[in-house]
Amino acid sequence: MTSERIPFIDLRPAEDDAAVRAAIDRVVRRGWFVLGPEVEAFEGEFAAASGASYAVGVGNGTDAIALLLRAIGIAPGDEVIVPAITAAYTALAVIEAGATPVFADVDPDTLTLDAAACDAAITPRTAAIVPVHLYGHPADMTALRAIASRHALALVEDCCQAHLATYQGVPVGTRNAGGAFSFYPTKNLGALGDGGAIVTNDASVAERIRRLRNGGQVDRYVHAEAGCNSRLDDLQAAVLRARLPLLPQWTARRRMLAAVYRQQMRDEVQPLIERDPGHVYHLFVVRAHDREALRSYLQASGIETLIHYPLALPQQPALAPFARAACPVAAEAAARIVSLPLHPRLTDAAVERICSTIDAFQKGHIHA
Repeated sequence: MTSERIPFIDLRPAEDDAAVRAAIDRVVRRGWFVLGPEVEAFEGEFAAASGASYAVGVGNGTDAIALLLRAIGIAPGDEVIVPAITAAYTALAVIEAGATPVFADVDPDTLTLDAAACDAAITPRTAAIVPVHLYGHPADMTALRAIASRHALALVEDCCQAHLATYQGVPVGTRNAGGAFSFYPTKNLGALGDGGAIVTNDASVAERIRRLRNGGQVDRYVHAEAGCNSRLDDLQAAVLRARLPLLPQWTARRRMLAAVYRQQMRDEVQPLIERDPGHVYHLFVVRAHDREALRSYLQASGIETLIHYPLALPQQPALAPFARAACPVAAEAAARIVSLPLHPRLTDAAVERICSTIDAFQKGHIHA
């Protein structure tokens, strides 16, 4: 077996290198760096790519969720249901919006928000549900939409890991209040720093987000409401414009690599189930009975892995005060899940080596 290291991800520009450098040079020569023509152009292009009428660029994915919640009227005293497994930033965004996060357990197959658990978490103070399209897999929007309709709740989609994902053929973030995206460098569409966007089909929501992201200004130095400072800068917008045309082929590559993994995986290390072909595989996550032993074995073989996420949200020290009901599925998953390398520059041979190494681990070679 080769000892060449397989990193978890490679963030260096590759086929996009020339376009990214040209984009940066264009912005520097123009000398307009915040809320300029690159941001405006990217907003139009990203809206079109995402199947939405409007896109509004903001500072990061957390702000995207928080600002979308604020724009639809979520306020202090409101409760917002979030899944018990996701990046902590989903819940932190609810807090940033002034509301209270309420954790509901997740589906055991996909780890997205479980509809029955969501329904059970509703109280008279519940105002919204934030399903997360975790790892790029769309949540069960049919069931969640029915719950939201029955209780007159808003649906705000956390699409931060789900660029170009679809649910039953419909682009995520386009059939409800809107969707929040992150362009953190590791995302399927990543910037060279932080960045985010909201997509929506509601013109009034888009307009309010534009105001809120810029301090609530309606005119220069005239603030109609207490907004924040969360503006996508033109350098990042230009980089994202350079990369957006490549996103479909990068997404196709992720799906191809995921299929190779699925064809070769067996026995005790099991991938999460794909229920919808709209999955865009931001991450490829498996369950392992002895996670630390598996990770150590892979590390010794030069294969890097990560965990997304080692703690369910109710277990996070900063979020423990918001924990109410037990979320056993999320807690069990957090103790077993492992993320394997998956990105467009990963080769078929690397995936085959990862799978053969896992197979060797499962056959007891770890004790050799």
